[in-house]
Amino acid sequence: MIQAIGLTSIARKEQSPAVDNVSFEAHAGRVTALLGAPGAGKTTALRLMLELQRGRGVTYFRGRPLHRIPHPAHEVGVLLGDVPGHPARSVRGHLRMLCAASGVPARRADEVLEAVGLVSLRDERLGTLSRGMDRRLGLACALLPDPHTLVLDDPARGLAVGERRWLHDMLREHAAQGGTVLCSTADPKEATRFADHVVTLDGGRVVADQRAADFARTRLRPRVVVRSPHAARLSVLLARRARSAQRSVEVVREGGNRLCVYGSTCAEVGETAFRNGIVVHQLAEEVGDMGPGAGTRAEASAAPGSRLPPAAVYVQSGHDAEPEAAAAVHEPEVAATPGSGAEPGFPPSAPEAGAEPSPSTSAPDPGAEPKASISASDSDPEREPSAPAPAPESAHAPESAPAASPPPESPQEASDDGTFQAAPPHHPTTPRPTTVTLPPPVLVRPAPTPLRPVRYELRRAAGVATGYIVGACVLAVSALAALVLARIGHTPQPRLLAAWPVELPLPPAALGAGLLGALAFGDEFRHPALAVDRGTVPRRLGLLTAKLFVASLTALALAVLTVGCTAEVLYLVHGSELVALPEDWPALTAGWLALVTGCAWAGVLAAGVFRSTTAGLAAVVAVPLLVVPAVHKLSEGPSTRGPAPLAGRLRDGLPLRWPFGGEQHLEALLRLLAQPVGGAMALSVLALLCAYAFTGLRSRVR
Repeated sequence: MIQAIGLTSIARKEQSPAVDNVSFEAHAGRVTALLGAPGAGKTTALRLMLELQRGRGVTYFRGRPLHRIPHPAHEVGVLLGDVPGHPARSVRGHLRMLCAASGVPARRADEVLEAVGLVSLRDERLGTLSRGMDRRLGLACALLPDPHTLVLDDPARGLAVGERRWLHDMLREHAAQGGTVLCSTADPKEATRFADHVVTLDGGRVVADQRAADFARTRLRPRVVVRSPHAARLSVLLARRARSAQRSVEVVREGGNRLCVYGSTCAEVGETAFRNGIVVHQLAEEVGDMGPGAGTRAEASAAPGSRLPPAAVYVQSGHDAEPEAAAAVHEPEVAATPGSGAEPGFPPSAPEAGAEPSPSTSAPDPGAEPKASISASDSDPEREPSAPAPAPESAHAPESAPAASPPPESPQEASDDGTFQAAPPHHPTTPRPTTVTLPPPVLVRPAPTPLRPVRYELRRAAGVATGYIVGACVLAVSALAALVLARIGHTPQPRLLAAWPVELPLPPAALGAGLLGALAFGDEFRHPALAVDRGTVPRRLGLLTAKLFVASLTALALAVLTVGCTAEVLYLVHGSELVALPEDWPALTAGWLALVTGCAWAGVLAAGVFRSTTAGLAAVVAVPLLVVPAVHKLSEGPSTRGPAPLAGRLRDGLPLRWPFGGEQHLEALLRLLAQPVGGAMALSVLALLCAYAFTGLRSRVR
């Protein structure tokens, strides 16, 4: 279960906090809806629960806060907004990459794809998915590590009716298997459709914490919507008829020619209009929202033994003029049948001049009410075939019906203009049989190994074509530059093979390796696939080591391919004269590989520190342009003592001799570092490594 205690966000200057002392519980085996209008604090509350935003309060997931859980993804599945994946990555590749990060087998990706119905789209790119398919992929990412708890922020926003129904069935199926589901929504009718428990937020505070049945009874009330050019006269006639019949009817005028009648039916309102010669442009039944905390205020103010008057009539004006006492009046003794009216905003066609008024434009006589009710429901263009037809009602309902009967449990489907049509009845406490199936549970989780982040980084780098494009461009530019340098002449052979003109600060291979290294962390911040449940890209030592290792392999492969490609091109154009093996090739090879690897490392660390690919590449270019001149200035100047041979000092300074001539290899390494570019690169990598460690420690302390 989830226990949120005292969640409070940090308020800005002269503003109240977005969330103020929010506390509630979400039990296992139930779907809990966090309901509130836009700006009520739903997303802020979820971010505080997931520790993605700083504030006060604590949230326990099965008795432990999130930062105390060793692997949060195994406990909590999160869906906040769209899927944060690279748009050029395939659906299956994205899930396989997350499998490596979560430590689950790669076959889990196929199982989840089958459960969410994306098997046919597994090779599609993330950038080409529709809204509904993106939501399915987001739910697949949340279910991938087989978590016990699901936390979703308005997942049904913008979805079609069928997609919303499928999503709700998936959430209920997860709860039926013992999981905990917390889902935010702004639609109270949607909350009653899929939730077992509803927590209502208003102004950053909890105003109601109810079971779904109690919520539907206290906040959602059936009403009749009437549009007529004589709305004021019709409201007076309806109030007069309610007094004569000793019934509780509330008439609310919502501006213009629109009336909302609570406690009556379409048949009664239409009959009243017909008998008094009032033209009706629209007559429909829907479920009205009484606002946040509608039932709680009335329950708190009502005395335990108080009795309600036998008849109450409220005639009001204004869109928000519904009083608090409206929640305490009798429920309509004749229950309204949802969905029996036409869609608001789409009135029936006007009759021809001189024709008698038809049942679609005015209410029929009492004898024709069943026929009029059926025709009104059949003319609804937004009604789904699966929605049951409403039963015909008589104009005069028996007054012996229970006074406190709850409104119909059948929810309303939202249309484009904000009105709601009838949907199949659904009781939240009793899950209906569905055809959705969850992926099989993960019975055995492999132990954490150092290869897990390496597998993730390999799948991340190989999942998009950016690396291959950069490599191909580097090889093409290097071959072209080598041909130009060979034609000009006066270029040393090592620089010719590396395609390194004197005018450039770095060769193309080094710049390409630095760009690939910068993309390793830059893509993480641009498309944070690992930051969904953490708020930022994790700065773990294992992830950094994996990125440095993969960047080194990529840089070495790029360096070898560059030399091989340029040598082959030079051999084909100019013969074997320019590709002869130099005498000091071991030292040159070591220096070349060290330079390219150092550029890759500098790109990785700089992008991780500054959270940008551009900053990573700028740090690589700054090494020869800024750091090398600074090293030159520090090394210049007279010295009173001359240096002794390094090999002799290494040999004489230790009691034991170096095995296999180790002092010579060490001397070669130190000479490599003593070069301006080598020393500057080593200094830059060391400084960036210290900066990365500092930022990681600072984020951990926070």
